[in-house]
Amino acid sequence: MDFADIKKELTTAEWVEVFKQARAMGATQLGLSGGEPLTRPDILELIQEARNLGFYTNLITSGIGLDATKAKAFKEAGLDHIQVSFQASSEDLNNLIAGTDAFQHKIEMAKAVKAAGYPMVLCFVTHRQNIDQIDEILDLAISLDADYVELATTQYYGWAMHNRDQLMPLKEQLERAEATAHRYQEEQKGNMKIYYVVPDYYEERPKACMNGWGNVFLTVTPDGTALPCHAARELPGMELPNVRDLSIRDIWEGSNDFNRFRGFDWMKEPCRSCDEKEKDFGGCRCQAYMLTGDPAMADPVCTKSPDRHLIDEAIQRGRDEAEKTPQEAKPLVFRNPKNSKEISGL
Repeated sequence: MDFADIKKELTTAEWVEVFKQARAMGATQLGLSGGEPLTRPDILELIQEARNLGFYTNLITSGIGLDATKAKAFKEAGLDHIQVSFQASSEDLNNLIAGTDAFQHKIEMAKAVKAAGYPMVLCFVTHRQNIDQIDEILDLAISLDADYVELATTQYYGWAMHNRDQLMPLKEQLERAEATAHRYQEEQKGNMKIYYVVPDYYEERPKACMNGWGNVFLTVTPDGTALPCHAARELPGMELPNVRDLSIRDIWEGSNDFNRFRGFDWMKEPCRSCDEKEKDFGGCRCQAYMLTGDPAMADPVCTKSPDRHLIDEAIQRGRDEAEKTPQEAKPLVFRNPKNSKEISGL
């Protein structure tokens, strides 16, 4: 969703009520993400309220709006975890993809997080433009004394889907990156944990998206819309219940949105009779919809899906694009047109 389009965010009191209702139902972890959660002027108060309710809290930030004073104040307020996200290990590429000159600030904020007593958790989103920099990315993490590093492959929704041909890594790139990540995992045992997330386009079975629809996670957007996953708003037929109108319990237990793909009765073949359906739940509903036009179809990543050819064709289009000369290749299209620059040669 475009968070810039939201005009009436939940108030502090409304967010605290959401926290209370979720906690009463047994929720134990609270993630503060966005967009950029630090744009909320009441973020410190929300952290304090979450701590008072007994939540384990995690702040996921680009680092924009963070400083050493805030990091320390968040720690004193009870925030458990801060994750700083990067777009690349090099300043030029990071700033180009992020659309802002934020790289040096991210570096300083990662250091501030560590100095405030948090474990340093860094996330790098990988794609064809930066996946050959895995060693540089991990060297940067080591230089920052990171405790945890997640190498997360781009998920093709929204902006990324629009640029999929330019972002899709080649299989040989992935193999090199995985080998590099495993080497660093061995070298950094006892010092830094490295999580390498394999992209599902190159898998034969889909991931158990969100550990099953409406099974573990509930997302509340700034305007109060409740979603089973962050991308569910894109699906047709969603009623989009709002916490201003219904309680968290009513939304979780009774809404059509959260019950829509729970269990297995909604499944079509080949998922319905598949002996792996309890492992992967048919894969991602949003990915199934984006690729097939029907959110009840098997995730095309699965080789049992009749639509697997859509994934294979996407991989081939990515390869075709990668083999073009810099002059022939399509530039990335950015959300902000002023950042739409040619980076094919990087």
